[in-house]
Amino acid sequence: MSKTKSIPTMKDVAMEAGVALGTVSKVVNGLPVGDSYRIRVEDAIRKLDYQVNSYAQGLKLQKTRTVALLIPNTQEPFYASLAYYINISLMKRKYKMLLCSTDYDMGQEQEYIKMAQQNKVDGIIGLTYNPDLVIEEGIPFVAIDRSMGSQIPCVASDNFAGGQLAAEKLADLGCKKVAFLRIGASLANEPNKRKAGFENGCLSRNLSYEMKILDDGDSCEEFDEFLTAHMRDGKLDFDGLFCVTDGVAYYILKVLRRLKQKVPEDVQVIGFDGTKLMGEDYVCSTIVQPAAEIAEMCVELLLQENRSVKPPLVCLPVAYAYGGTTSELLEGKE
Repeated sequence: MSKTKSIPTMKDVAMEAGVALGTVSKVVNGLPVGDSYRIRVEDAIRKLDYQVNSYAQGLKLQKTRTVALLIPNTQEPFYASLAYYINISLMKRKYKMLLCSTDYDMGQEQEYIKMAQQNKVDGIIGLTYNPDLVIEEGIPFVAIDRSMGSQIPCVASDNFAGGQLAAEKLADLGCKKVAFLRIGASLANEPNKRKAGFENGCLSRNLSYEMKILDDGDSCEEFDEFLTAHMRDGKLDFDGLFCVTDGVAYYILKVLRRLKQKVPEDVQVIGFDGTKLMGEDYVCSTIVQPAAEIAEMCVELLLQENRSVKPPLVCLPVAYAYGGTTSELLEGKE
């Protein structure tokens, strides 16, 4: 009968390297030792295929070097992009990411928070919608797009400026009457400021506007009915549309095709997020959220030791990007 190969221990590594057990412990935990000792220990680890028990190590050091990320899903491109960049930011710091996809389930959000705490994560980054979400005191938490109190930092794009930029851009491109189309959570959060920013931009440019506001769960067919009701002799009343997300813009573009409206000749459309298809092309002309910068800021704030100096809200700048659904012909030709 063949003998079962025993799992190498830290003592085995010390014997193989010819060093003290404490030296192996320092190398494994990233503490400084002489180069010659470190090289001998690393060689022994590779030779024996020694695996560090990160859970036991974390209990000893009071750190697991693991961070939980709560997002609604990885299907929507913006959420997927956030997850990608947050993972990259954590990897740079030798942390691992525990991904929790909540599918907008408020009860699931709380369950994931509980699970993350039970797994002794070093912190949680959350894009959540539960108005009654409970975060135990002492667990580092950074929120995305939602202010949850002065003790929990929130990182977001400058949504107000983004809405204003969309209105000003439509005005600069010759639009005279525009509409704002929104579907989203009734929860007070940073993306809701896109509406106020758009109104401000329209007022500053004397741009006539209307709004169609839907809540999560409402049928998108209400947008069809709204636009159809604004058709006059085969032409839409609006020559510009600002959609609260690129996902809404993508849906609206299909509605406009059904209504036989040409984009951007008859109607110009701007979305919000900066969604790209495979490659470099944007889904539509859009206000781009800086996903990489949001991710880096979330991780930086989460792992910052001094919690007293963490700001309650960090707004990062947005930018306009052409994506084929606006006319750029007016720019620079007047």
